Amino acid sequence: MAAAAAAAAVGGPQPPQPELPTPGLALDKAATAAHLKAALSRPDNRAGAEELQALLERVLSAERPLAAAADSEEAAAASSGGGPGAAEEEALEWCKCLLAGGGGYDEFCAAVRAYDPAALCGLVWTANFVAYRCRTCGISPCMSLCAECFHQGDHTGHDFNMFRSQAGGACDCGDSNVMRESGFCKRHQIKSSSNIPCVPKDLLMMSEFVLPRFIFCLIQYLREGYSEPAADVPSEKDLNKVLQLLEPQISFLEDLTKMGGAMRSVLTQVLTNQQNYKDLTSGLGENSCAKKSHEKYLIALKSSGLTYPEDKLVYGIQEPSAGTSTLAVQGFAGATGTLGQLDSSDEEDQDGSQGLGKRKRVKLSGNTKDQSIMDVLKHKSFLEELLFWTIKYEFPQKMVTFLLNMLPDQEYKVAFTKTFVQHYAFIMKTLKKSHESDTMSNRIVHISVQLFSNEELARQVTEECQLLDIMVTVLLYMMESCLIKSELQDEENSLHVVVNCGEALLKNNTYWPLVSDFINILSHQSVAKRFLEDHGLLVTWMNFVSFFQGMNLNKRELNEHVEFESQTYYAAFAAELEACAQPMWGLLSHCKVRETQEYTRNVVRYCIEALQDWFDAINFVDEPAPNQVTFHLPLHRYYAMFLSKAVKCQELDLDSVLPDQEMLMKLMIHPLQIQASLAEIHSNMWVRNGLQIKGQAMTYVQSHFCNSMIDPDIYLLQVCASRLDPDYFISSVFERFKVVDLLTMASQHQNTVLDAEHERSMLEGALTFLVILLSLRLHLGMSDDEILRAEMVAQLCMNDRTHSSLLDLIPENPNPKSGIIPGSYSFESVLSAVADFKAPVFEPGGSMQQGMYTPKAEVWDQEFDPVMVILRTVYRRDVQSAMDRYTAFLKQSGKFPGNPWPPYKKRTPLHPSYKGLMRLLHCKTLHIVLFTLLYKILMDHQNLSEHVLCMVLYLIELGLENSADEESDEEALVCGPERCHDSWFPGSNLVSNMRHFINYVRVRVPETAPEVKRDSPASTSSDSLGSLQNSGTAQVFSLVAERRKKFQEIINRSSSEAHQVVRPRTSNKWSAPGSAPQLTTAILEIKESILSLLIKLHHKLSGKQNSYYPPWLDDIEILIQPEIPKYSHGDGITAVERILLKAALQSRMNKRIIEEICRKVTPPVPPKKITAAEKKTLDKEERRQKARERQQKLLAEFASRQKSFMETAMDVEKIFSSDSPETDIPMEITTAEPQVSEAVYDCVICGQSGPSSEDRPTGLVVLLQASSVLGQCRDNIEPKKLPITEEEQIYPWDTCAAVHDVRLSLLQRYFKDSSCLLAVSIGWEGGVYVQTCGHTLHIDCHKSYMESLRNDQVLQGFSVDKGEFTCPLCRQFANSVLPCYPGSNVENNLWQRPSNKSIQDLIKEVEELQGRPGAFPSETNLSKEMESVMKDIKNTTQKKYRDYSKTPGSPDNDFLFMYSVARTNLELELIHRGGNLCSGGASTAGKRSCLNQLFLVLALHMRLYSIDSEYNPWRKLTQLVEEMNSQLGNEEQQPEVPILYHDVTSLLLVQILMMPQPLRKDHFTCIVKVLFTLLYTQALAALSVKCNEEDRSAWKRTGALKKNTCDAEKSYEVLLSFVISELAKGKLYHEEGTQECAMVSPIAWSPESMEKYLQDFCLPFLRITSLLQHHLFGEDLPSCQEEEEFSVLSSCLGLLPTFYQTEHPFISASCLDWSVPAFDIISQWCFEINSFTERHAEQGKALLIQESRWKLPHLLQLPENYNTIFQYYHRKTCSVCTKVPKDPAVCLVCGTFVCLKGLCCKQQSYCECVLHSQNCGAGTGIFLLINASVIIIIRGHRFCLWGSVYLDAHGEEDRDLRRGKPLYICKERYKVLEQQWISHTFDHINKRWGPHYNGL
Repeated sequence: MAAAAAAAAVGGPQPPQPELPTPGLALDKAATAAHLKAALSRPDNRAGAEELQALLERVLSAERPLAAAADSEEAAAASSGGGPGAAEEEALEWCKCLLAGGGGYDEFCAAVRAYDPAALCGLVWTANFVAYRCRTCGISPCMSLCAECFHQGDHTGHDFNMFRSQAGGACDCGDSNVMRESGFCKRHQIKSSSNIPCVPKDLLMMSEFVLPRFIFCLIQYLREGYSEPAADVPSEKDLNKVLQLLEPQISFLEDLTKMGGAMRSVLTQVLTNQQNYKDLTSGLGENSCAKKSHEKYLIALKSSGLTYPEDKLVYGIQEPSAGTSTLAVQGFAGATGTLGQLDSSDEEDQDGSQGLGKRKRVKLSGNTKDQSIMDVLKHKSFLEELLFWTIKYEFPQKMVTFLLNMLPDQEYKVAFTKTFVQHYAFIMKTLKKSHESDTMSNRIVHISVQLFSNEELARQVTEECQLLDIMVTVLLYMMESCLIKSELQDEENSLHVVVNCGEALLKNNTYWPLVSDFINILSHQSVAKRFLEDHGLLVTWMNFVSFFQGMNLNKRELNEHVEFESQTYYAAFAAELEACAQPMWGLLSHCKVRETQEYTRNVVRYCIEALQDWFDAINFVDEPAPNQVTFHLPLHRYYAMFLSKAVKCQELDLDSVLPDQEMLMKLMIHPLQIQASLAEIHSNMWVRNGLQIKGQAMTYVQSHFCNSMIDPDIYLLQVCASRLDPDYFISSVFERFKVVDLLTMASQHQNTVLDAEHERSMLEGALTFLVILLSLRLHLGMSDDEILRAEMVAQLCMNDRTHSSLLDLIPENPNPKSGIIPGSYSFESVLSAVADFKAPVFEPGGSMQQGMYTPKAEVWDQEFDPVMVILRTVYRRDVQSAMDRYTAFLKQSGKFPGNPWPPYKKRTPLHPSYKGLMRLLHCKTLHIVLFTLLYKILMDHQNLSEHVLCMVLYLIELGLENSADEESDEEALVCGPERCHDSWFPGSNLVSNMRHFINYVRVRVPETAPEVKRDSPASTSSDSLGSLQNSGTAQVFSLVAERRKKFQEIINRSSSEAHQVVRPRTSNKWSAPGSAPQLTTAILEIKESILSLLIKLHHKLSGKQNSYYPPWLDDIEILIQPEIPKYSHGDGITAVERILLKAALQSRMNKRIIEEICRKVTPPVPPKKITAAEKKTLDKEERRQKARERQQKLLAEFASRQKSFMETAMDVEKIFSSDSPETDIPMEITTAEPQVSEAVYDCVICGQSGPSSEDRPTGLVVLLQASSVLGQCRDNIEPKKLPITEEEQIYPWDTCAAVHDVRLSLLQRYFKDSSCLLAVSIGWEGGVYVQTCGHTLHIDCHKSYMESLRNDQVLQGFSVDKGEFTCPLCRQFANSVLPCYPGSNVENNLWQRPSNKSIQDLIKEVEELQGRPGAFPSETNLSKEMESVMKDIKNTTQKKYRDYSKTPGSPDNDFLFMYSVARTNLELELIHRGGNLCSGGASTAGKRSCLNQLFLVLALHMRLYSIDSEYNPWRKLTQLVEEMNSQLGNEEQQPEVPILYHDVTSLLLVQILMMPQPLRKDHFTCIVKVLFTLLYTQALAALSVKCNEEDRSAWKRTGALKKNTCDAEKSYEVLLSFVISELAKGKLYHEEGTQECAMVSPIAWSPESMEKYLQDFCLPFLRITSLLQHHLFGEDLPSCQEEEEFSVLSSCLGLLPTFYQTEHPFISASCLDWSVPAFDIISQWCFEINSFTERHAEQGKALLIQESRWKLPHLLQLPENYNTIFQYYHRKTCSVCTKVPKDPAVCLVCGTFVCLKGLCCKQQSYCECVLHSQNCGAGTGIFLLINASVIIIIRGHRFCLWGSVYLDAHGEEDRDLRRGKPLYICKERYKVLEQQWISHTFDHINKRWGPHYNGL
């Protein structure tokens, strides 16, 4: 109670007891706060301070309730009223009051904000936030901007993109360390600190007193709440509970940081002040609470494996007391250099060495660990302990955000970075144990990337806190926990340890936060230099890298397939790339100039040492263990890349950094092993290891890995080859590839290590490898731009590429972190130099391609490089694809007609350091191999291919290109120890060796070989290899023996310790397995030289004898000025000619010998008996030819079948059973031949043709779908825009569907229901549209087809249970079959004949026919199918779109639905034709329309509901009713709909469908004529309502004058005046006044405009009627101009008398043909209206004006730039659930905003998109997914991704906005989408459909 007493003494009010909250508290708090502030402002403020302390002590000692809340038993007891959270809230209230010092908290916040020098943005965001990155403005590659700063800055023309944050981040706007100032936004451009006034002392005075206590309280809470998880299962629930309770406190701190700079600096003071911390937390003193809390803190430290050093040991990192050197301050056990040699007593047990997987973990002795780094933590300030708890609680998001929000404060930034580094080891330990390592990793990187991207800061921490030592040690320590013994080479005795890729640490990439920090700091030059200078660090780092050397070893399975395919290789490749290669690229980026030579020497030195240790550890001598391969040799690759850099950039002498020969021999073994294994894997020799081994081979060369894997490997082999003995190298290659035994002159041989079926591909592999090795120049002298160009050409030659896939496929030269960014300027300039852009193409109904780049012609002509293509292909098929494209180019450009070989390309010159590489081409071993292969090819030995020949010639040509120029040297070479080769070649120069004749060769062959039998028995006497010296004529050549000998020589030369070289196992090549036949020796007579073989090869390839003629004999110029192109196209023949020419050019001797050989006219060597192999190929050819002919025949037959099918079944007239004539055949002929021909249909399932019969009906394959497209028509031309601001909204009042709905409900209000349902059509929304592909099938065949589909287990994109299937012939989607009505074709012609009956007679006939009740045909199969298809049609749409009647289920409803189906289909066809019939012709779906059959089905069903003849509108149309007043009599029941309110088109359909089918033409015309009179009267009535009183009276007068003329009934003036006078009797024109202005159109009505109005009113009816006539009677529609459409259609319908068409100004009234006196019937119609308007004048008027001019439907118009949509919608809240949806989508038909997949808006198990698609499109929805920029189509129960209508500048989609480049609307694509929507073809065009299970 001290505080209270003190307060009383000073005379202040009593501070209330916080435990007992009372209502008046708010006032008292403010007063107390004001009083305390005053007390503290005095100069002597000790009393005030104590008082405040006491108060805070009481208010904030609320840790009890928290602990209690976590411990539920005491919860009730501890919290005195108000639940566990009340006390905390109370404390927060107090804090806010105290901070504000008695004022209002909000005013206080505003006051502090005023002093904010906002130079930095610093906005912190969490995962999934949308941010921007501009590479043009960024200095650090991690730079990012929030959307606001980005849009406020100017980044036009920059290389920027939008991205979704993975781990969270912060905005760098205003920070010139990370980005250039030109990119700052308007708010952060001004360095505003100058003009901000100084902060008044008293404003923040209270904060300085209150905050330390508050933060301490928070820390106490954290200490209290943490309980050490038992048995390594973290109690995440408990931790989360504590964090939830602390939410308000941390949020409060976060709000403080947002008050700006002034408050942040106070917080910094509080957090970093060591004195405060000491006073409050030491746990000394009498306060038991504090003691307990301190104990808990110590326990937590201890359980984390950390020691808390006693104060006498100064281990702290944060005491740079003036004057001491940094090292002294670092209480590190070892200073920088001694890290490696620490005393091993420091070792502490790793966390449990439990074995993981099958292999035991290995522990290293602790000499790599620095105890001080790993295990000591001393906290000296609140900040340090806060970070400690943040880590302990696994980085809660709120805490991370708070810590990051403080970063704009510079002082804090430094302090926090140091603290972070100090806790680095602890972070690693926590991360390793965490179960949520992914989330935790993201949070760690969220923090570290903000700290380490800043070079200045990174440098400071490196110098002061030994950041590099800490990082390397921590990484090393982390990896040490998962080491296992390496099984490479010598399994038993290996001492090498590698990481186990199966452990979670590697599998889950847990190490990535640490590695990514390391890469990040190495990107700063100053830091990297320190690293490269520090020998101790380099040693440690190489140690770390060696853990990955040889990991994930593959052993070839020889017997059975592996049971379990391990996927560890993902982890292995990721680990090598991230943990080894990326840091390597980072370091390399700083070794670019000569001054950095020293660094390279350091790295190379320690690399070689590490490699030497590795060879020793795995016990390696000279032979790799068989059947093993590892793709991971990071040490080799470090070595290779630094060598390459040294030569390329630093002008180092290569030999000065190379080891001795013996080491080079060891170095080449493993990379060579990988190359051989690649060939084995591609030859399917590893097939038993499963698919994953192929995956490894592909990953190794894949674009993201190749420049860190295969490129350095090949470069290292090139270096070794240039320095080692070439004979040794070449024989090693063939031995590694296991094809030594194949290289024999004998026609048969035995290969002990390779199956025969693999020999050919392995030989190809070996030669291809040599070609790559000798011609690749990536690291041997190409400049960066040349490399980029070569890479790009190779990728483009394989396939055309999009811009983004090119960026992705081209290896980023160094890694992205080094600031060399793909997309830089050189990329674009090279791209435009080598490729042409093909704009995106749209085949309507086809695939939508993206913008592609394709190689320019000159690239194919001069730069296509097959070697580069082979090196870079992941799939072998890409090589073929490149060759095919090359062939196509040559054919097209006429450069080479035949089948070209891969072209030979001259290479860029070698860098002088690597000249030795070319010695490979001039070594005898290679020449012997080439000679042997040429000979074998010529002799047609097995297992050789054109590919082998191609490579052999390539190598010869390479050798000639790179030969020593002087021939004089050649002779001098034959001397010395080369004797062993004499009988083969004299020297080692290819030029002279080419002409050397070889006479006899001794070979080892199986006894069964043909060579043996021919030889004299004497020759077999010498079997032993050694005894051949005596015969100078012939020589056995053993590659293996050669290699052994060379190896021995090199070893003896290079080291005196020859005794170490114990050959571990002699190669078993010669010990043939017992079962094989015995080998014996034979001598072959050869008598050839390479030149003679080449010439014979020329004969063989061209198939002619003596085909080669030396060209210089005709034209000597060729030799003097040879024009050998750099690049040459052609096939084998041209290649041979080129080689011979080059050989002749290089030496006169060769020229002479070539001429000699050609003179001896030699028959080709192999006797031309057809060998088995050739017979085989001939047979093959013949078989192919026959197969081709068969195919042609089949295709022809198929085509003719199709043609006949088209001609018969698909003729509209026939298909539509028999009620339409043959249009092609003139009328007279058909009528003349009376034989009855029924329509014939082909069944596409059983293939039979025949008519459709009652018993076995045929049906059309149809797709029924509900459609609301018609309902989307609007009456204005401008399509609606998609709303992109809050103001823009779309209201559906003006759509066609809405207008029709209103009309129907209005009618139903006032008139009799059954009559209403005849007066209009429905189906504007949810109408059923029927379409067909035009194919027919028997209905019973269809049933069995469906049955087979049902049993088919294959996943289909459709649901058979719902009746869906694909047409068996054209595979179009369908879901029903529409039966064809049997009938013959001749009847039509009879019906067609014009009869001369008067219209009155026809009217009577029509009435009679309608009156006959329609009996449903008897129970035949046909009638059953008719019923079932009707059911299908009904079920296609939802009930709400069928039932409009007030009495559910009334027959009137069905009646309305059925004729509306006909209406829907006619209206839609009209829309497909563009809304009018001007184009005429058959329908666009001409042959494919099924309206005719549909009509028959509908008519059959409509006839079942006979309309009571009393109510049949036909009566009202054609007869005068006598007793007009009778209607008014029966008041009690509702009247019928007046005939003038009827929709005339609906009446037409009702009348026609009520007639028995097939219909007669004259009846049809009669009905149309009668209805036209009604329509015209409606038009007049509507016109009369539209104009004003004066106009009306004027017309009334003019018309009345003409009433008695002869043509009165056909004059619109007369009729109009009559209508006006009739309607004037009622109240229709009365109560105008107010509404008049709305109705009256401002135009003055001229006769022309009235005529136009009347025509426009009638046109829609004429169009639908003409279409109907076209379908029923098969007459073609005439085409016409738009202005004459009315007259043409009316004459086509027979409304216009024929003689009438001459008159010039056409008058619509002339079409009228009144069957009853016009004036009588009109007055009868008007009377009905008048009687209605007596009561309801308003509605009466509204119903008269029918809007009939609908424009075509359109999708919403989209904005040009996608960003405008994205920025508005991606943060928009959903109107249903008021949350921001995770996947927002917007409907492109009506603009509704919906949550895709959102469970929040789910209704009855339907998610919102599906629901909306049913309501808006009757099951069809088109949605734009905002976050993905793609459009998704929902059709019924299926959905598909349609693609995107927004493309970037390169014509590409950006699905999921991964690249984040600006996107622009592609109008063509949008048109295609709209077209598919209107034509209902989504189902047919889009192929990838899947079920959505209502979950979208």
